[in-house]
Amino acid sequence: MLASVVIRTYNEERYLNELLSAIANQKNHVVEREVVIIDSGSTDATLEIARSHNCRITHIEKSEFTFGRSLNMGCEFAKGDFLVFVSGHCIPASDSWLDELCKPMVDGIADYTYGRQVGRDTTKYSEDRHFEKWFPDYSKIPQEGFFCNNANAAVRRSAWDLFKFNEELTGLEDMYLAKLLVETGRKVAYVATAPVYHIHDETWKQVKIRYEREAYALQRIMPEVQFSFSDFVRYFISGVMADSASAIRDKVFLRKFGEIVLFRFYHYWGTFKGNHEHRKLSTKMKKQYFYPLDTERESNYD
Repeated sequence: MLASVVIRTYNEERYLNELLSAIANQKNHVVEREVVIIDSGSTDATLEIARSHNCRITHIEKSEFTFGRSLNMGCEFAKGDFLVFVSGHCIPASDSWLDELCKPMVDGIADYTYGRQVGRDTTKYSEDRHFEKWFPDYSKIPQEGFFCNNANAAVRRSAWDLFKFNEELTGLEDMYLAKLLVETGRKVAYVATAPVYHIHDETWKQVKIRYEREAYALQRIMPEVQFSFSDFVRYFISGVMADSASAIRDKVFLRKFGEIVLFRFYHYWGTFKGNHEHRKLSTKMKKQYFYPLDTERESNYD
């Protein structure tokens, strides 16, 4: 059975060679593999690196980009029975990553799987804590509920074809598809034995925008979820306290305290802003949510 590894790219040269080398070094016994790049206008060495690894490449116009639309186009271009998703700034952390991620689908236990994520390089301390919470070191095959994350995930093509990814959401297109699949009796599995290093090299503005667009999307998926200003204050304080306690145990409190405060502030302030954004997405908001690097680059010249 063929697994198509679909990678969305936009100026991903920093880690792409390492990612593609790690995929090439997979010891596959369960599935065969191909690698598909869906690029949205890279101007760096991304495409040159992809060609050097013999990837199959397709394109989406930058003006047409949404997270769901780019994935759907990549899936349509792919040939695999299983559609595997990994971010361009994630690196498989084992040579059995692909087999492990696909095995619950091969065995008929699940239709959608996602793997463990751990930090590396420039990952912020509080982000590591976030990874520990949502991606523990034990598997749930299958799991209850529809949480998943396409930074490291796979779906059976026949399951994706039922609904495909929502092309209007500003994020969480993975959770929305999983929700629809679970509602029809299908299963999602968390596979701790399929880990990747997830490297977020973000400015504080980009952290805020990431959580803002995800909260905006979550309100469309689960409109009953509300996040008030008092929630912002409460979660900010509790997040800083919990991370600080962990940093004290890890003996890095003095070095990490300022970073912890900033991360949790932008995390929950972005969540609050996104949860209360009800108007139709403006052109400016789309640019911020889908291309925050561009927005920040241009703001330096205002």
